[in-house]
Amino acid sequence: MPIKIPDTLPAYEALVKEGVRVMTETAAIRQDIRPLQIGLLNLMPNKIKTEVQMARLVGASPLQVEFTLIRLGGHKAKNTPEEHLLAFYETFEEVKHRTFDGLIITGAPVETLDYEDVTYWNEMREILDWTHTNVHSTLNICWGAMAAIYHFHCVPKHTLKEKAFGVYRHHNLNPASPYLSGFSDDFQIPVSRWTEVRRADIEKVPELEILMESDEMGVCFVHEKAGNRLYVFNHVEYDSTSLSDEYFRDVNAGVPIKMPHNHFPHNDPELTPQNRWRSHAHLLFGNWINEIYQTTPYDVADIGRDR
Repeated sequence: MPIKIPDTLPAYEALVKEGVRVMTETAAIRQDIRPLQIGLLNLMPNKIKTEVQMARLVGASPLQVEFTLIRLGGHKAKNTPEEHLLAFYETFEEVKHRTFDGLIITGAPVETLDYEDVTYWNEMREILDWTHTNVHSTLNICWGAMAAIYHFHCVPKHTLKEKAFGVYRHHNLNPASPYLSGFSDDFQIPVSRWTEVRRADIEKVPELEILMESDEMGVCFVHEKAGNRLYVFNHVEYDSTSLSDEYFRDVNAGVPIKMPHNHFPHNDPELTPQNRWRSHAHLLFGNWINEIYQTTPYDVADIGRDR
């Protein structure tokens, strides 16, 4: 089944060109099934690019998914037209009465700040608490993952001396996990962050299980069974050129930046990077959605009642 998004959303045309099946509201109504309700709390500056990245992966599922775009109500986006936000997004206040089978919380360009110094931290805390009762499963990414694991378990983030930046090998630490079904023992994932969470801090919390790790970049993927939460600290959702776009942006702005590790062929920035993580990105999101489908209540009103 395809993903259901507004046919005027910019991501619609991009996904159709890639062969991702999308569905209009009219076609969805004709199908007598309950679609999975998946929300995207988009904290990224370039919201349109992030919409495409996430919808691409969610839309690859064989299940019908209704995708809801959510934004913070108390924070004004600077890099996305207000018309786009008003047309396609709902604020948290507008959706907080609803329940969702799944919620994706993205990264945000605030990772070097203390959490309490982030202007929208109080709203983030409210949203994270809300997920406990109104969301069946949460997929937290990059800063969203660091914020969530800190909020729920006081796991700190640590500032790095230099940016972790490039494509790094990762290890599958639990092939039996339903979230890693089909994963290779060894695979590559893009990394782009100024901070990290450390294994020693995570191991202090019995509820947390580390599923992916890199020898060079540390912990990547953590599962929390009790809260049905996933924490992904790196960027499996990235486009082929996401790292190079960041690199050239900083170079053009005069910001000191090293070339992303293992990204450009032969370390030549004139050559087009190859995507070596796409299949595992689809596996991860597909496994997450399948696990939601297997365990979520049929009646969305029952979501969270067992907590």
